[in-house]
Amino acid sequence: MNASLRAPLRVLGAALRALLVLTVVTGVLYPLAVTAVAQTVFRDRANGQLVERDGKVVGSTLIGQTWNLPNGSPDPRWFQGRPSASDYDGMDSGASNLAADNRELVREVGERRAAVAGFNGVPESEVPADAVTASASGLDPHVSPEYARLQVARVARERGLPQAAVRRLVGEHTAGRPGGFLGEPTVNVLRLNLALDRLGDR
Repeated sequence: MNASLRAPLRVLGAALRALLVLTVVTGVLYPLAVTAVAQTVFRDRANGQLVERDGKVVGSTLIGQTWNLPNGSPDPRWFQGRPSASDYDGMDSGASNLAADNRELVREVGERRAAVAGFNGVPESEVPADAVTASASGLDPHVSPEYARLQVARVARERGLPQAAVRRLVGEHTAGRPGGFLGEPTVNVLRLNLALDRLGDR
């Protein structure tokens, strides 16, 4: 073979071997190893932290969902989550991307505040920010303790339960700041509503 071709062919052969080895290592072995570790050590998290009731999956603690009546309006018997720009659709995750001073967003927030206040029978001044603003992902499964407490009277009345018992349930399902100083306290709406249902069964 011509000596002038040998060097480029050797380089090409080495490159192809490196491509093959790296494809097997990073494209096959590494993903399999990560999946094996995740399924062994973090099985619940790796599978989306699905929650079952009576053998049926009712949701995920990582993704919010609506708690509506068949006509699409909020069901007063349940604690409600934050608004969602994607209607809690994981395939359409995202925010409205409207600026804080955008007229359309300001109008929507005003309408949401009036609706939340009317739904819960409280003054608009008591409605917390997370009750009227969507999260960046549109999938947030949490609300603030303030928003959860605002809903206690309505939920208790609709279910015929003592307000004190429902308020205690909110306290029991309030998670503190991660690490004791990061973020804000939160309440997972799915876990709270499932506990609420169990409270009504007693």
